[in-house]
Amino acid sequence: MHHQKKLRSSLILLQNCNLISMDPQLAKIEYGIDVLIKNQKIAKIAHKIASKGAKIIDCTNRYIVPGYINGHTHIPMSLFRNTNEGYNLQDWLAKAIWPIENKMNDEDIYTFSLLSFYESLLNGVTTVHDMYFRTDVIIKARQAAQINLMTTVTLMDADGKIAGEKRLANFATIVRRYPQELFSVGLHGLYTCSLPYIKKCLAKAKQLNYQLIHLHFCENDQEVRDIKRRFLVKNPSDVLVKYFKSFQLVLAHCVCLNTTDYLNLQKLNVSVVHNPISNAQLGCGFADIVKLIQHKINVCIGTDGQGSGVNLNVIEAVKYAVLIAKSLHKNPCVLDAYDALKLITINAAQALGLSACKGSISVGKDADLVIYQFQNLQMYPINDPIADIVYNSTSADIQSVFVNGKMVINQQKHLTINRDKLLKKCEKLQTILLHKSHSK
Repeated sequence: MHHQKKLRSSLILLQNCNLISMDPQLAKIEYGIDVLIKNQKIAKIAHKIASKGAKIIDCTNRYIVPGYINGHTHIPMSLFRNTNEGYNLQDWLAKAIWPIENKMNDEDIYTFSLLSFYESLLNGVTTVHDMYFRTDVIIKARQAAQINLMTTVTLMDADGKIAGEKRLANFATIVRRYPQELFSVGLHGLYTCSLPYIKKCLAKAKQLNYQLIHLHFCENDQEVRDIKRRFLVKNPSDVLVKYFKSFQLVLAHCVCLNTTDYLNLQKLNVSVVHNPISNAQLGCGFADIVKLIQHKINVCIGTDGQGSGVNLNVIEAVKYAVLIAKSLHKNPCVLDAYDALKLITINAAQALGLSACKGSISVGKDADLVIYQFQNLQMYPINDPIADIVYNSTSADIQSVFVNGKMVINQQKHLTINRDKLLKKCEKLQTILLHKSHSK
């Protein structure tokens, strides 16, 4: 009897939804349909589902979308929000970021990670692809926030062989310590990793049976020059073709690609994470996602860390990505709003190797979903709901967020994290780390 009660309590029925499932087997919008969640999964999608014992949520006039996936982040970097004014990429990292990161302790990493996860969830993000350090602390923050995370230990040896080997050993320890967590192998970049170190990291990846490599790639012109000089190649992608061919690659940025680079990437198992706001903030330029798509390369969207990416609002990043693409090609038809949503749902799931369980609201997949209740004036009148979500929605339009079948956000609030207490803690730690008073 106790087991039956437990089973019934895991049933949630979303009734009368306007469903934007991103499932190619369903219409772009299924009006007035029900979605049954059972034991963290999507159990049924149909009209007028009868399910005894289910908790019923009335979704009349509400739009349901899959939980969004942020393809590239540095989660603890909420500390560095808007610290990049007046810097190019390399100077910003060397002068404003790395010296402070060396001072951050576990409490700092945990607190600013929790803030980032909260911010992500408020914006409908249910899965985050992260690259940072003190990974075990970030995992604890993920558990507290109840969000999905694929993470890593940032691997680089630009500061010396011993430091690089320590990072690699730490990665091996972390993945063994947390067998239930999702990991990629996070090589920081070709310009911060020596060739012997890259070979060592890839060998370790094979030994640990990890095929997904997360890498910053061709973010600005200086990086391209550094890669060519370091590896004595004509094209940065020549390095990938030579050493990374047997791996699944997730390349963040890809702003500065030449004709050969596109053709080389086409030969590899590659997904590109476009970070339009971060790239604009740092004056890097923009990835040509239309050209990438034309070369049959999977594209998704990332926000980067808040230092350069400003915030973790993936819808805002998608809006910029689409508008930039239309402008670069002087063609308003290159990407529509539905294509835009693919960039943070099914395309992103493909990039992370999670297509079987994430990216769409489909029977058998994880119940990661966002319930929109349009609130702000700029959404009305509603002529095209998908375009409205992409171009006009804000976090205020998100009523609820479910992660693995559990409601985590409701009415702009996390159901277990005390927002005010978290913000006060962040302010206190920010003052200590950045050596300045926080002006209100």
